[in-house]
Amino acid sequence: MSAPLPAPSPSSSASSAESVIVTRLRAAGCVFAEDEARLLISTAATPDDLAAMVDRRVGGLPLEHVLGWAEFCGLRIAVDPGVFVPRRRTEFLVRQAAATALAAATAFAGPGAVVVDLCCGSGALGAALAGILDRAELHAADIDPAAVRCARRNVAAVGGRVYEGDLYGPLPAALLGRVDVLLANVPYVPTEEVGLLPPEARIHEARVALDGGADGLDVLRRVTAEAPRWLAPGGSLLVETSEHQAARAVETVAGSGLIPRVERSDELYATVVVGTMPAP
Repeated sequence: MSAPLPAPSPSSSASSAESVIVTRLRAAGCVFAEDEARLLISTAATPDDLAAMVDRRVGGLPLEHVLGWAEFCGLRIAVDPGVFVPRRRTEFLVRQAAATALAAATAFAGPGAVVVDLCCGSGALGAALAGILDRAELHAADIDPAAVRCARRNVAAVGGRVYEGDLYGPLPAALLGRVDVLLANVPYVPTEEVGLLPPEARIHEARVALDGGADGLDVLRRVTAEAPRWLAPGGSLLVETSEHQAARAVETVAGSGLIPRVERSDELYATVVVGTMPAP
């Protein structure tokens, strides 16, 4: 008679559970199944919670919505279901905004740089930038109520304020002519191309955060047209766009009276258009 097999150790049991999760995630088309499995396991509070999270992910819900957070610029940003998930390429926009603010004399003329994050979504950009700059005064706004609720949690952590409304509409008039850094991660996907986006975006994120109109530049035009009223002398507007839209975006920025330039990151496949308010 053969000896009984030893009972599985806790570590081998955990490894087996992770293997099952990886197999399910991979079958569902998750390219980074191993990494996702580890994140789900580390986030889940109980085995039942983990099972429910895996089911939601296998069902197509974005990983960040399943976890309840997204990593962005080294921060853990709360992301609620339906809210736009900050993309890694947009970290380049934050880095450019930080460099622009630190290089501008207006960033240190008062108690700290005045930062406005329009189309803020989860508030990731403003929160990340405020974490880099010293003593920043942060204001953020979005038209989507779900995004505003989410942003208020993230922006409150860095002492900022969030407003609900269309672009500049809900901002306090006291900010007119005082903004040093105006971040606007505007939607820039042309309307006819929204249907070509991955399901995680087109199904699970608000369309208002994706659809930029016929050529993808409708919201950018509206933001740029009003920017000079809000920017301080030497202050800058920074917007993310696609590489093929950059030339038209530059024309729009220049037409508003701002001095344009384009910054690119080949590593992140990111394009940022910067428009600076001329100093007197």
